[in-house]
Amino acid sequence: MNNSNLTVGQFFKVVVSGQAYLNLLYLLVAFPLGIFYFVFLVSGLSTGISLLIIWVGIPILLLVGVVWCVLGSFERFMAIHWLKEDVPAMAGPSNEDADIWTRFKEHFANPFTWKSLLYLFLKFPLGLATFVILVTLISLTLAFLTMPFTYESLQYFQGGFFGTGLLAWHIDSLTDALLGAMIGLMLWPVTLNITNGLAWVHAKFARVMLSDDPIGGFTAIAASA
Repeated sequence: MNNSNLTVGQFFKVVVSGQAYLNLLYLLVAFPLGIFYFVFLVSGLSTGISLLIIWVGIPILLLVGVVWCVLGSFERFMAIHWLKEDVPAMAGPSNEDADIWTRFKEHFANPFTWKSLLYLFLKFPLGLATFVILVTLISLTLAFLTMPFTYESLQYFQGGFFGTGLLAWHIDSLTDALLGAMIGLMLWPVTLNITNGLAWVHAKFARVMLSDDPIGGFTAIAASA
């Protein structure tokens, strides 16, 4: 019984959890960031590769390579400070006093360089899937929550018919509208708990791809399964 009460308490406690709303903000921002990363990488890499024949492509590709590593570090920062995930830093150049050519070779031999590139590319589909799920849940929740306020307009424009694409409900009294609002109140903790689950996926993905300790990320995933 105590375990059951604890579980129910944790389920509803998410409504007053600041981290849940920070996770929600992170996930909503992830989609436009994913679009930006994808467009930047595709346009930058394609331009650089197409201009290699006249050597202009070399500095373009070098610039793109530097920028994508900066973006990877930015994503690591967000995972640490927004999602509260421990993402150990990858090892930098072994010799800070080395010449430019040596540092260049070490930079592109560093796993972080290529893992961060893959991470930035995958951020787009992952962010898109997350965004679709969240927008659907939030829209449905808000539709129910605002039913008492839109009851009169629904009566006037739709004859009391409420539809979301997933369900249809004939609202013929204020009681029905209030019942809808109660359903919305129940859906909000569901939405936030799903948000926390999606944020957990993003956090573990960042740890696996942006740190020197991917085993720790896989271990955390296996332990939670």
